[in-house]
Amino acid sequence: MATRPGKGCALLIVDVQVGFVERAWERDRIVANMALALRRAREAGVPVFWVQHDDADLVRDTPAWQWVPELVPLEGEHRIYKRYNSAFEDTGLLREFERLGVARVVLAGAATNWCIRATAYGALERGFDLTLISDAHTTRDLELAPDRVVQARSAIDDLNAAMRWLEYPGRSNAAEPAEQVSFAQG
Repeated sequence: MATRPGKGCALLIVDVQVGFVERAWERDRIVANMALALRRAREAGVPVFWVQHDDADLVRDTPAWQWVPELVPLEGEHRIYKRYNSAFEDTGLLREFERLGVARVVLAGAATNWCIRATAYGALERGFDLTLISDAHTTRDLELAPDRVVQARSAIDDLNAAMRWLEYPGRSNAAEPAEQVSFAQG
């Protein structure tokens, strides 16, 4: 149904780095769900893409920049390095998806209200079908002012709802738990 050529599926794991998720909402449960999705994608032979952010606050090759110990890329899995919120901006991700015939993206990672949101919309705007793993993305509470806090859970619920109810022409989008996501290709 995607407007992209191809029939392939890819798992995209975004920014599950020590510095991003060490104080994230329900960190252990969410990372365990990411690990479940990763295992299922590998068993299905689906390509896995690891997206890793770096900037002035999260410097490449520092301990905070590293992947959480529960999730480790395997030799041959795709690595994408980014400096902006969307994994598509100023990276080779789109080119790699095109080369592999990816038409459907399954998305997990951090932070929900920044990089996951931007990447989800970026995928849909580029014509990909998208499945957000509803229980495999997280963030932290965001303090806007001393008396105004956007709760992490609210940001997660909001994006899950958006991915269930948005409509794009010629594309499908969904938010499904890790246990239920299909990694079938074509």
